[in-house]
Amino acid sequence: MRYYGLHGVVLLVSCAILSSCASLSGVQEHYAVCAYDHAWDAALDAVKDRSVTLKDKSRGLIETAWLEIPMPGRTFGAIQREVADSKDRSRLILTIKRLDDVTKVTYIEERQRWAFRGGSRLFGWAETDPSEEVMHDVQRRLDRRLKEHGCVVT
Repeated sequence: MRYYGLHGVVLLVSCAILSSCASLSGVQEHYAVCAYDHAWDAALDAVKDRSVTLKDKSRGLIETAWLEIPMPGRTFGAIQREVADSKDRSRLILTIKRLDDVTKVTYIEERQRWAFRGGSRLFGWAETDPSEEVMHDVQRRLDRRLKEHGCVVT
């Protein structure tokens, strides 16, 4: 009895660690019951508000160009000085993969902020978390486009 209790705790902790790592990555996955071509078109439509720099249908890869976003009011340092040219930059990376009669669409926002770095380069780009707003917007547009193409989103 004791063995099963410890085994269950180890399994529960392992699952929690694995799921927390997956959720921290920011990668979103969508599964759609439809043809690959329809999922590809829907993914392209979902990012049509941005400039696409890589579009490789055979590899199932779409990447957008960096988009700079003004971020007024951001501060830095111990005395919270306002950064005059505060901004973020964002790009989206989507992969579309055939899985028998289901197509998997994965997407992530790579985001960086213009930050104080110190040293000879006082400011520079630093990695930051994806924007929940951007990720929800991509999800909403992708779902809508998939449904318009007759796909069933699971």
